[in-house]
Amino acid sequence: MADVSSSIPLATTYSRARTRFLTEARDSGATVDSYLHPAAGIEGEELAIDVAQLGPDDATDVVMVVSGTHGVEGYCGSALQSRWLEACAADRPHELAVICVHGLNPFGFSWVRRVNEDNVDLNRNFVDWDRSPPANPGYDEIAELLVPHEWTDEERARTDGLLLEMLADRGLESFQQTISGGQYRHGEGVFYGGAGPVWSHLWLRAWCTQRLARARRVAILDLHTGLGPWGEGELITSAPPGSPAHQRAVAWWGSVTSMVGGDSVSSRLSGDWLDAAPGYAPQAEVTSAALEFGTIDPVSVLQALRADAWLHAHGDPTAPSAADTRHQVRAAFADDDPAWLDAVWARFHQAIEQTFVALSE
Repeated sequence: MADVSSSIPLATTYSRARTRFLTEARDSGATVDSYLHPAAGIEGEELAIDVAQLGPDDATDVVMVVSGTHGVEGYCGSALQSRWLEACAADRPHELAVICVHGLNPFGFSWVRRVNEDNVDLNRNFVDWDRSPPANPGYDEIAELLVPHEWTDEERARTDGLLLEMLADRGLESFQQTISGGQYRHGEGVFYGGAGPVWSHLWLRAWCTQRLARARRVAILDLHTGLGPWGEGELITSAPPGSPAHQRAVAWWGSVTSMVGGDSVSSRLSGDWLDAAPGYAPQAEVTSAALEFGTIDPVSVLQALRADAWLHAHGDPTAPSAADTRHQVRAAFADDDPAWLDAVWARFHQAIEQTFVALSE
């Protein structure tokens, strides 16, 4: 019987997280492929999307576990993947292919940012780029408040006050939707979806199209942090309530929310990759969910993202003082408290075991 206690301290850097993942993957007997990113990390280190696979290449049932879609959130996701490879991989159903995709946004992971090298939120980048991206006039109205040109104490106090007034007037749900649902006009802003497919988007689409071409059933768990009550893990589907994909998710995992149905801690997103994933394996039945672990309150999370966006738009991210902003961002998305780590590990372990049970039926 595998030891499934947590014991998953978070790495302090991308390089250390990657080294641990690669070590655990190889020790577990996984095959590993690395896809180099064109940029360098904060320490000048190599960046890559690393893919570890256990099980046969011709398996018709495939389980994907993805970390680092939002770079800094990879500190938690990487630890969960590494711990699972260390403690549980040997007890997996051997007829399945289990694939861990590590660091989908390695640039953000290394630089302790939620976004990528283009300031793009990868989970807003999977819109149909043959059409004009969705408009977000509500965001346009407050773009300058969210990421002002100056980041002085006086300007922060002014913009904080105006944003808090809007929050009180509109309510948290509406305010969150306006800000985080996705926007495509303000390249220096938060939750920016880009002007076309970014590097990680192109890689994921090409990799899924080729690797999943023979799959009959595909299960995807995309690991996230930053929303919801502290330490709790909410499974969130992009599928509308009542749809076959949503019904499968509920049957597999029990408690599942839908960002489309409005019962989730997440806003309804434009361009999230799980919504696009079925198109990359049209012959397969794709069942997916984001597993979102709560950290701190949403206002504090937003403040960290505003500070990070300003730093990279108008400041100097290589200056010694930039470490304070990175610390603020990391604290918003990764909690080193052992009790938090125990809680997220238990929830992740439960979800992946439920996935295995569902695919064995």
